[in-house]
Amino acid sequence: YDYRRDAFGDSWTDENPAPGGHNGCDTRNDILDRDLVDKSYVSIKRCPTAVATGLLHDPYTNAEVAFTRGEKTGAAVQIDHIVPLALAWDLGARFWTDDMRLRFANDPANLVAVAGGANQDKGDKEPATWMPPNTAFRCQYAIQFIAVLRGYALPIDAPSATALRDAASTCPTG
Repeated sequence: YDYRRDAFGDSWTDENPAPGGHNGCDTRNDILDRDLVDKSYVSIKRCPTAVATGLLHDPYTNAEVAFTRGEKTGAAVQIDHIVPLALAWDLGARFWTDDMRLRFANDPANLVAVAGGANQDKGDKEPATWMPPNTAFRCQYAIQFIAVLRGYALPIDAPSATALRDAASTCPTG
């Protein structure tokens, strides 16, 4: 069962069954609008209210990243799958319907805008081998990771379960 990225369909299509699908904007533009601040907008074919410029407070590194729509800026701000697609595939998504995989790939609960470099560093790594360098975000990262696993009934191995538990234990209480 070799991982097939194309089995998850077109990642950023608006034609998807996830929350926010069929709203007139593709998923990438939805997440940029949700996660960036100080935004200006432009109308493009895939989205009448696409973010033209904005600022990302990168949760993975705590860096501030300026976003300007255009050719090479996709590299500066990327949309990360919190539970990576290749990991989900290995954990059981390979047995899902195409529709379920398309939903997973476009589900806002599993997506976050991050600095491109941090996204490249993470790659398809699981929590046992990668956690956000910004330790203050590890609580939220773990909570979201666990919620996505639960929401899609995906298992996790013991080393990653321990890493997620340890990160969740840093959450503020009260």
